[in-house]
Formats: sequence, C-alpha cells, structure tokens
Amino acid sequence: MNYRVPQPVPQVILDDIRGAQKMLSGVSRVTAMEGSRHLSALTGSPVHLKCENLQRTGSFKLRGAYVRIAGLRPEQRAAGVVAASAGNHAQGVALASSLLGVRSTVFMPVGAPLPKVAATQEYGADVRLAGQVVDETFLAAQEYADRTGAVFIHPFDHRDIIAGQGTVGLEILEQCPEVRTILVGIGGGGLAAGVAVAVKALRPDVRVIGVQAAGAAAYPPSLKVGHPISIDEPMTMADGIKVGRPGDVPFKIIGELVDDVRTVSEDALSSALLLCLERAKLVVEPAGCSTVAALLSEPELYGGGPVVAVLSGGNVDPLLLQRILRHGMAAAGRYLSLRLRVADRPGALAGLLAVLSVVDANVLDVSHVRTDPRLGLTEVEVELHLETKGPEHCAEVARSLHGAGYKVMS
Repeated sequence: MNYRVPQPVPQVILDDIRGAQKMLSGVSRVTAMEGSRHLSALTGSPVHLKCENLQRTGSFKLRGAYVRIAGLRPEQRAAGVVAASAGNHAQGVALASSLLGVRSTVFMPVGAPLPKVAATQEYGADVRLAGQVVDETFLAAQEYADRTGAVFIHPFDHRDIIAGQGTVGLEILEQCPEVRTILVGIGGGGLAAGVAVAVKALRPDVRVIGVQAAGAAAYPPSLKVGHPISIDEPMTMADGIKVGRPGDVPFKIIGELVDDVRTVSEDALSSALLLCLERAKLVVEPAGCSTVAALLSEPELYGGGPVVAVLSGGNVDPLLLQRILRHGMAAAGRYLSLRLRVADRPGALAGLLAVLSVVDANVLDVSHVRTDPRLGLTEVEVELHLETKGPEHCAEVARSLHGAGYKVMS
C-alpha cells in the first residue's frame, strides 16, 4: 500500500544535499556498491548493496553529523556539542567534532555495548553513561545542553542532518543510474528522508521504499493518521532503527516522497544478517540489513528493474552477533535443537549418534539430564544441538530418529 500525506514543500531541497556532498568531499567515503547474485536470483531483478557499513565509523551517521556541526556559528562551536545515542550517531558525532575541532560530549545508555563506548571515546568524545534506555539518555543530554549551552545534535530531526544523509542518494544514482527501486531502513527517518529528496528530485520514476522492524514500526500508523505518533516500548534487535516516534522534519518528507513503508520480522532480520555474512562477506548490523530482510520476505515486490538495498551500518556487538547468527541459522533451518529420551545404559548415546551420522547431521553440543522427576528410573534425557543443511534436512533428521524408535520431545 502507498501512503500519501498532503504536506508543505519539504524543508530540505536538492541544492542542500549537493552542498552537503561538496562539504563531505574528503571527509566521508563514497562507499562501494556490491552486486548480490543470490538476491538477484530471488527477486528476478539485479540487486546491488550500497555498503554504508564500510563508511568511516561504520555507518552513514558521519555524513549528517559532519554537515550539522560544520554549519554551526563560531560561538556555537565554542560552546561545544552534545549528543545522545546507543552507538552509530555517537561515533559519527565524535569523529565529526574531532575533525572540525569542536568539543563533544556524548551520552550513552548504561548498558551500551563496550566496543561502541570505546570507539566513541577513541574518536575524541567525552562519553557519559546515563539512563537504562535511549529516551532517558536523550533527556540527560538535553539537560546538559540546557545547563551548559552546548548545541544538541539530534540524530535525525534536523534539516542539516537530513541533507548530509541525502548524499547517499546522490551516490546511488551515480553508481547505479539504471536503478528502479531503492530500499532504505527507517528509524527516526533521517536517512530515508534525505535519500528520497535526492532521488525524487533527479529521478521521480525511482521507487523509494522504507523498511522498519515490525516491533518498532512507528511510521505506518503515523502515516495513516497524518502526523507522528509514538508507540509504546518498541522491541527489536535492530537497535539502530529502534525509535518509538518519527522525527517531525523527516516525517513530512517521507509522507510526501517515500512510496511505501514495509515491515520485517526478527527472523527475517536474523536471516538477512546471516546472508550478508555468508554470501556477501559483509558484517552488517541488524538495522543495516533490514533492507535485505525486506527482499527475503517479499521478493516478488521488487521485480521489474535493478534494486539498490542500503546497508546502513555494520557496528554490531560481538556477543549480540553470536546470538543473532545462531538465531539466523535456526530460522534458515541450519541449526536444530532436539530433546529426546534414551535408555540409561552404556552404548545408548553412541547408538543415537550413529543415527545422526547416517543422515550427516553435525552434532555441536550434547547434554544429559538424569534428575528430572518426569524421567523413568532407567531413562535419561538428551538435549542435542545440531548443524543442519536446511529445512528439508531437518525433516530428514526427524524422520530418521522416529524410524529408529526415538521419541523427539522438541
């Protein structure tokens, strides 16, 4: 479904984005565009990946942060800047400030991953941990700005931020002039708004599709009623687009220029991250691969011409990556967990493993439970974690165990 919301002329125009592109020359990278044979075969159209995960600081956020801070008046620069972020915006502000010689203070949630905190500090920011969730961190940063006079650098709700992010759209048109559809992840909306302004001004025939995590999808209901509304407790692993309310400035642009907003499940995000790692050899965070998740979920929507999917970032905590990969393998039928009961006697486990060997299931882990009161006196419960080759192989494993007389409990 296409949403169309009558709005005034967008507050960001093509000239703003072209000016930002000149400002960013030598600062941000013109990131690579990589083809994907797997996604191309799936959709029936050539699919290209715009690799903002390979941008400096690991995401597109440097673009908007630099343009915003570079546009400050001398007295504002002297007062310093402050930002609130769980990761990508924090690093973008920290590096942009250092490059421009501006003092920066960045508030991050208490539970922010240590690698992101360390990276933000290494880029030159004074990092302060405050709040358990990003909303509380925002309040702490705004209070600091009010108290000290530092300029608050919003992650998405400012025209300079949107202009900087829009340079991604200009690069896409230069690198893939035949593009017919562009997929962009949406949190607050700064990146999607900027890309839409750039692309629609030069190529109004190109579809721009926004993608949100289903558990943090504030844009579809907001677009239906015509104004930003908040959702309670957004829930998704994709913290880069885990935003409970659209930004006022990007909302107006997205309502006017973005052709559609789709949502994707957590399983699709996991599968997309795994695909990027295995097939494209790219480390992409869950928010960054939301566009790939959309292609995997509804490939039939993207035929009829070349597609560009923006990989917006690659800053993923290694511990989270480990969990997501396991989840993605399970969602793709590549990882199977089973519980079953066997006789508590010598050789019973060897017999079970022999059955699994015949069907070429790789055993990753085995654990025994002997003390459950539900077990019989001569029974033991065995929990198995297997590496499999897909859904059909999982079904073959289950059939083989059943045929050998084993009762699978889960």
